[in-house]
Amino acid sequence: MTGEEREQRQQREERAMARAQSLALRGPRGVNPQVGAVLLSPNGDVLAEGWHRGAGTAHAEVDALSQLSADAARGATAVVSLEPCNHTGRTGPCAEALIAAGIARVVYAVDDPGLRSSGGADRLRAAGVDVDAGVLADDGTALLDSWLTVQRLGRPHVTVKWAQSLDGRAAASDGTSQWITGPVARADVHRRRALADAIVVGTGTLLTDDPALTARGPDGTLLAEQPRPVVVGTRAVPQSARVRTHPRPFLQDEGDDLPDLLDRLRELGIQRVFVEGGPTLASSFLRAGIADEVLVYVAPTLLGGDRLATGDLGVPTIGAQRRLDIASVDRLGDDLLVIAHPISPAPALLPAPALSKGDT
Repeated sequence: MTGEEREQRQQREERAMARAQSLALRGPRGVNPQVGAVLLSPNGDVLAEGWHRGAGTAHAEVDALSQLSADAARGATAVVSLEPCNHTGRTGPCAEALIAAGIARVVYAVDDPGLRSSGGADRLRAAGVDVDAGVLADDGTALLDSWLTVQRLGRPHVTVKWAQSLDGRAAASDGTSQWITGPVARADVHRRRALADAIVVGTGTLLTDDPALTARGPDGTLLAEQPRPVVVGTRAVPQSARVRTHPRPFLQDEGDDLPDLLDRLRELGIQRVFVEGGPTLASSFLRAGIADEVLVYVAPTLLGGDRLATGDLGVPTIGAQRRLDIASVDRLGDDLLVIAHPISPAPALLPAPALSKGDT
């Protein structure tokens, strides 16, 4: 192959990879990764496309192969957004399916991190298939960011959010807290709610503020994506509570074992958790070291009093302070949004066995 031919092939495969990553988004986000696949003929024509439609359904590669007659894929190139799996779960290993179909070349973006499902690339190479990894890897990693985080941490990604006055208060002396921040900041919160799989609130905040825990537009209409509401605490949720009108049923947990709660949420396919209230719950996540991201909306107002935005964080001395790395500071109307990440790794949580494509 000449240099010009190699460059042309690279361009075709990158276009196909961009298409595969776009197809992946058609599948549901959950326990299993979103994966897309495009099959190219030896001349670079698109033969078939596929994507993973959820647990128990054909993986993207097999979905694409199923659209072709026998031997139609022989000599073709499979462009896949994630390394083909090498594990039998509810479905067979995609690496074996590609080999059986006579695929000559496989191009993928991101390595499968699963302990049981990885190794597909090695299996393909052992069978004489040409394999090229890392094509549009940055885009592929961004696409699978939430799922990859779950594999790395063994639990969902946790964002802890609160709004506070300039002097660090979350509420006035009588406990009222609506509204500290302005409409631009609140709209940003709703946008971020829609990006999460679950929104977590304590019973104290629920009983005081009666939040709906929905993601809404500026006009109050529900956004297309809604996080599942999770209520933490032992106090009963009133029958009149607005959370009971949420489009998705709420889950209540006593909150005495946050790692266990996160593990159960992970089993439900939840990848991103948005902890929204109140100070006691936020402090519990921070104290346990299971906050991956902190969002602080700061309003230019003073409240005074003892209604602090956070409580006991387990910092008995200045040497034990919880240092954060400031990722960004943005102005939202009159307010500021500070996004920060813990500098030290989260303690005490051992990763659970990775759930990968082979578990579907």
